[in-house]
Amino acid sequence: MPYSEEFKDHVANPRNVGNFDEANHFGVETNPACGDTLKLFLKVSEGRIHRAGFLAYGCPATIACGSAITELITNQTIEDALAIDRQMISAKVGGIPSRKNHAAALAIETLHHALTRADLSIRLAVEAKQLSR
Repeated sequence: MPYSEEFKDHVANPRNVGNFDEANHFGVETNPACGDTLKLFLKVSEGRIHRAGFLAYGCPATIACGSAITELITNQTIEDALAIDRQMISAKVGGIPSRKNHAAALAIETLHHALTRADLSIRLAVEAKQLSR
């Protein structure tokens, strides 16, 4: 599967790169198999993600998925953000090869980590969602 123009654009021009002063939630995850690392910085208030930023170390798919997830979650409620899955991230970048699905999974795991570090009720919702899969 060749990479789409959307994918290439997210790699060449990633959205929402970096940390920012107003961030009040932070998550970091590393894929133990390949070593890719993704960090998410979020400004969350009143149950909504108002801003998101990311830093990535890894393959182009990790960069593209980090960029995509920040676009998908900005201005979303926490509940809606938790409903985002790998397929939605893949669609946002115009598709990714199956061998690169780990990058979308890393983005989801990092989001869950960022949200659950600060709020027990969110952590319980994430755990319930994971158990229902």
